[in-house]
Amino acid sequence: MQRVLVVDDERLTADTLGIIFRKKGFETCVAYSVDAALDYVVDFRPDLIVCDITMPDRDGLELMVEVARRELNCSILVLTGYLTNLSPVHEQIRRMTQRTHVLTKPCPPEDLLREARTIMTAI
Repeated sequence: MQRVLVVDDERLTADTLGIIFRKKGFETCVAYSVDAALDYVVDFRPDLIVCDITMPDRDGLELMVEVARRELNCSILVLTGYLTNLSPVHEQIRRMTQRTHVLTKPCPPEDLLREARTIMTAI
């Protein structure tokens, strides 16, 4: 079973995404901060991290940097509701060895799931 770690400071969003993935057969873990996500990656070992960019304290870009620095073997699907985030996200993606894609919010669940499956099957 493929594992998905959802990271979003908006608990309702994170929990909803977790339910969507769980209902489609993914083993799912939810984190509400970058620090919690980094704690989870050690034991949970996700195949995919789905993360928001704009979060208090450490943001999704910092999570991407940490995933790359730790050379974690997982893909990343970045979600953002702000078009101003796209440039720095694409810049960070170019530095990543991990397979990384970005989607803008709102994103229909079927598009999210399709993109997640595409990223994970390309590993």
